[in-house]
Amino acid sequence: MNICSASLILLLSLLISLYIHYTHNTSGWRDPLWWFSSSSSSTGTVADLLVTNGTIYTSDSSLLFADSMAVRDGTILRIGNYSFVKEVCGHKTKELNLEGRVVVPGFIDSHVHLLVGGLQMARVQVRGVKTKDDFIGKVKEAVKNMKEGTWLLGGGWNNDLWGGELPSASWIDDITPHHPVWLSRMDGHMGLANSLALRIAGVTSDMQDPVGGTISRNEDGEPTGLMIDSAMKVIVSCIPEVSVEERRQALDRASRYALSRGVTTVVDVGRYFPGASVEHTWEDFSDVYKWADLSGRMMIRVCLFFPMPTWSRLSDIVQKTGRRVSQWISIGGVKAFADGSLGSNSALFHEPYADEPWNLGLQVTDVESLYNMTLQSDKSGLQVAIHAIGDKANDLVLDMYKSVASTNGKRDRRFRIEHAQHLTVGTAAKFGEQGIVASVQPDHLLDDADSAVKKIGLERMQKGSYLFQSLLAGNALVAFGSDWPVRTLSIDYFCNLYIYLLLMVKFQVADINPLNSIKTAITRIPPGWDKAWNSAECMKLTDALNAHTISAARACFLDDDVGSLSAGKIADFVILTTRTWDHMAQETTSVAATYVGGVQAYP
Repeated sequence: MNICSASLILLLSLLISLYIHYTHNTSGWRDPLWWFSSSSSSTGTVADLLVTNGTIYTSDSSLLFADSMAVRDGTILRIGNYSFVKEVCGHKTKELNLEGRVVVPGFIDSHVHLLVGGLQMARVQVRGVKTKDDFIGKVKEAVKNMKEGTWLLGGGWNNDLWGGELPSASWIDDITPHHPVWLSRMDGHMGLANSLALRIAGVTSDMQDPVGGTISRNEDGEPTGLMIDSAMKVIVSCIPEVSVEERRQALDRASRYALSRGVTTVVDVGRYFPGASVEHTWEDFSDVYKWADLSGRMMIRVCLFFPMPTWSRLSDIVQKTGRRVSQWISIGGVKAFADGSLGSNSALFHEPYADEPWNLGLQVTDVESLYNMTLQSDKSGLQVAIHAIGDKANDLVLDMYKSVASTNGKRDRRFRIEHAQHLTVGTAAKFGEQGIVASVQPDHLLDDADSAVKKIGLERMQKGSYLFQSLLAGNALVAFGSDWPVRTLSIDYFCNLYIYLLLMVKFQVADINPLNSIKTAITRIPPGWDKAWNSAECMKLTDALNAHTISAARACFLDDDVGSLSAGKIADFVILTTRTWDHMAQETTSVAATYVGGVQAYP
């Protein structure tokens, strides 16, 4: 073969390569030296996917923004500018042209009740009802096509929307003579039972209030149908259990919904509440999550928390298998409760409620018991999360955490307080000083704004409620969540999963919607208000984004794998509809696509 022939063959080879590149690359002839970068990567690692031409927010402080990203086998290979990233592009690399859109890491919801949310999506709700007549009408419509004897379950009602009057069984008895009814309030700390449900549960005027709860009664001492906190167990224990198949369907339904909102990882705190069986969370672990994992049906990543009373069982599992069950399932730790919620006047405060001067709230779990379980859980290496809403409850938990840490010695424990809604002066700084995670839910402030004025008064709510910026200023690790579908958690103290349906309480009051939570944290303007609820506590966009990404990952020990778009981490990311960074937190911005492990999972 002469020199001319060899040159001709080389030229033809280059032209063929260019043709293939052009016909498989939407960016056309953007890179005229493509064949050199391709050949240079041909002997090394080549990307499966090249994400280009966008504004990529990484949540990684070493490189906050990039325009391109390379992915291989579900992991980020490179991220940075196009000229750097395209070096690992090969013949089979697919390119995703963002056309200028904004990309963020897959959102992490730090506090959900995932199966509850999935079940509740299929149930009747009385959320947003603003009059007594509308409330009754919703119930009447719901029972029309129900089989006689079937429980009518739902929730989401908020008596503040119709003037404050609490509902009673007498409102709905005439239209539900053959259907026991249980409808939870929006905060999950109170529910309404009709008279048939009360009879089935054996609730009479002679029944004593259970510890940690109240049976509401009229002037004659007769039950009104309202059951508060642990008293709800009396009713919900009579509700038939949801089947395994229904729970599996709920996981599928909830996962798809989460993906539509850009959520790729959740911390599922389960369906354990004071008074409930500790076995339900374990049943969900084996019957739903492990089943879905083994059968290839998991769609989002989950970090699971278990009832604190079962800490020794969980410790045994972690010691044998580690925290990572699979690429989809991680074991988070244990969870317990210190108090109730603001809406049901059961959050524990130092000062009494403005609308109930005799009431300081409820301490749901005995302090000594809570301390001993926390001490043992921490000693075994488990992460501990405790629900605390009122200022006294938060002080109690912070003091307890400090004592436990002192007793057990220094380690990376990342104690969590779930909600941390109301704090006394100076308490926000303690979170950072002690290394405590503040797992908060911004959208709760939208629901609490008007009721907080009535419950604790304007001065207290302005000084000590939802102190996101103060927590950040004190170097606390702030992680955002939704509490979907509950609202101000400490949901009902369920005994079975149908209870969850009471938890339907919140489908859209506590929605799984990170973009909205971020907007809320930045603006803090409740519905009907013309200014922010304590504007000094408004967060910056990047801080709010981090709270739903990298900080949320650190809060559950997943930051080595997810939470930021960094080389070596899992390629979970969200493409937004906006092409302008400044419009990130606007209502017009929504999720265009969600990728899990580099694969499009939504739409």
